[in-house]
Amino acid sequence: MSDFQDCLKRRFASVAIGEFKPGKFAEVQHLYEQAIATYSDGFEGAYLFQEPGTDKGVSVILWDNLEDMEAHEGEEQKAILSKMAPFFSESPQVSVYELVCKIDPNETPKSGA
Repeated sequence: MSDFQDCLKRRFASVAIGEFKPGKFAEVQHLYEQAIATYSDGFEGAYLFQEPGTDKGVSVILWDNLEDMEAHEGEEQKAILSKMAPFFSESPQVSVYELVCKIDPNETPKSGA
């Protein structure tokens, strides 16, 4: 039965792609970790990727649902993000994606993971 329920549940990801001013990635990583520490309900995990040898990065934050994702866009998060803003070389591109397929090692693909 849980497999059936898992298929009905849709997860979401907030994905941000950006580039920071030279040498600022480590500072931004620290602020990113502070922002992520404020998340609770519905938070499924976060990944911060850095393109090797550059100050380009990609953030992927996973959520159980859109409501929880939107609920975490509060004042504390906005304050931390405003601290990050001066480190960007230009505004990041932010999008929301719905997870439609999840493939774990040694498992058969499942829609709507």
